[in-house]
Amino acid sequence: MSAASLKSGRWRRIRALIVKETLQVVRDPSSIVVAFVLPALLLFLFGFGITFDATRVKVGLVIEEPTPESAEFAMSLSNTRYFDVRQAQSRLAFIDDLAAGKISGVIVLSGDFAERLERGDTAGVQVITDGSDPNTAGLVTGYVQGAWQSWQNQRGFAKTTSMPGQIDVQARFWFNPELESRRLLVPGSISLIMMMIGALLTALVVSREWERGTIEALLATPIGTLEFLIGKLVPNFMLGLCAMAVCVLAALFVFDIPLRGSLLILIGFTAVFMSVALSIGLLISTVAKTQFVASQMAMLVAFLPGLYFSGFLFEIASMPAPLRAFSVIVPAKYYVQGLQTIFLAGNIASVLVPCTLILVFMSTVLFALTARNTRQRLD
Repeated sequence: MSAASLKSGRWRRIRALIVKETLQVVRDPSSIVVAFVLPALLLFLFGFGITFDATRVKVGLVIEEPTPESAEFAMSLSNTRYFDVRQAQSRLAFIDDLAAGKISGVIVLSGDFAERLERGDTAGVQVITDGSDPNTAGLVTGYVQGAWQSWQNQRGFAKTTSMPGQIDVQARFWFNPELESRRLLVPGSISLIMMMIGALLTALVVSREWERGTIEALLATPIGTLEFLIGKLVPNFMLGLCAMAVCVLAALFVFDIPLRGSLLILIGFTAVFMSVALSIGLLISTVAKTQFVASQMAMLVAFLPGLYFSGFLFEIASMPAPLRAFSVIVPAKYYVQGLQTIFLAGNIASVLVPCTLILVFMSTVLFALTARNTRQRLD
């Protein structure tokens, strides 16, 4: 038999497998749920349910000596969208509420507040927060500092009290000037969703074959290992891209996340990552022979590392050295970096090219391991 006929027979078998898998996907409601309903549901939960922003934080404001200046500062605090202010003349009025968690902080204006302002000294403003919640405590402190600086600029204090040679700090934030945590969290959540869906799609498809016994019919055909894997990958790869389309549309039109990079680069980068996620699912399917075991392994191998070691929620640089070393092998880490860059910054080659090359290497290694571990026998 000639090489041309062998090649032609191989492609016919691959096409037949792709058609078979596509029909199974179309007829299987669970695949549609995983590809369309699950990403939309998870993205809405992450987008609306998780936020690092605080609005209408309940604080107590203590004005020890009422003056026009302290009244103006109190009004500026009350007029912001960040604080829900209650006033009193003694900090004792808020101690119990702070301990009970009814308020998040206490702002104290000292009795010589106005005199210090007139002399150009540092104003006596004390911020008392609950250290048991460091995140909220940091937010309250930062918001008070921002409100104080804004009030100073409005009154002209920053200009009148600055001396020649002093440093004038003017903060400017790139890529996310509104400082909305949603713009950081939504691209990160997309990576987590795609990692889990990609691994689930292929892991469940193959394990379903083992459970239903249809794998015997496949193994009785003359298909090879490579043909078997390609036939499983291609339909689920297209299904994964459809799931990505759902996530991107929701990010753009529901969460108002900007897409400053190229849509084609986003599709290409996602395709590389999907090959990694699907290869992980296929590798799981070589071990798990039931859908329950496959789903549990997909959660353990794909979801949890992506949640903790991708930089999506937790800063990798602050982790211990062994955990930082482990994060190097987590594919979601590089996809998060790429997605946040494409959405918020643009087509920055110095970020996207290394991440793409690493994902291509991971996909190649995982596919090779899957091909080696895939058995063409029932035992």
